[in-house]
Amino acid sequence: MAAITAPGAFQPLAPPPGWGAGGSGKGPGWAKLAAAVEAQVPPAEIATIYVFRPIKRDGKEWGTAVVTRKSDTADGRLRVYTAKYMLVVRGKERGQGKFEVVEVGLSPAAVLAQVMQAIVDRGGDTEPPVELAPTAWYEGR
Repeated sequence: MAAITAPGAFQPLAPPPGWGAGGSGKGPGWAKLAAAVEAQVPPAEIATIYVFRPIKRDGKEWGTAVVTRKSDTADGRLRVYTAKYMLVVRGKERGQGKFEVVEVGLSPAAVLAQVMQAIVDRGGDTEPPVELAPTAWYEGR
């Protein structure tokens, strides 16, 4: 999917060095989150997936993504979902986790790009979310 190039718009990047498999939207936590998203949003209707760098601490991994879905509105707005997971990566409960997908709004693509940039600016995170095409999670569908 092409990046939005409006002045001041969010410019997605390739995964920064050090992100590894989990940061690029790949890995066990992301795969389970993709299945949870698919239960609510048909992959063919997904416009874009923005993944934030996962956090690993105390044998657990937390990941967050913003998923946009094409809508049938005349003005071309996108339906916006937040998708979050917590996966146990060490210990007896390894592989177990919590997965949540919530529809949070309807937004023009340009506004969503501004929100993605504002999250980076306000959150103090130096790494913006990585923009993925739906095929990153749903290859061959």
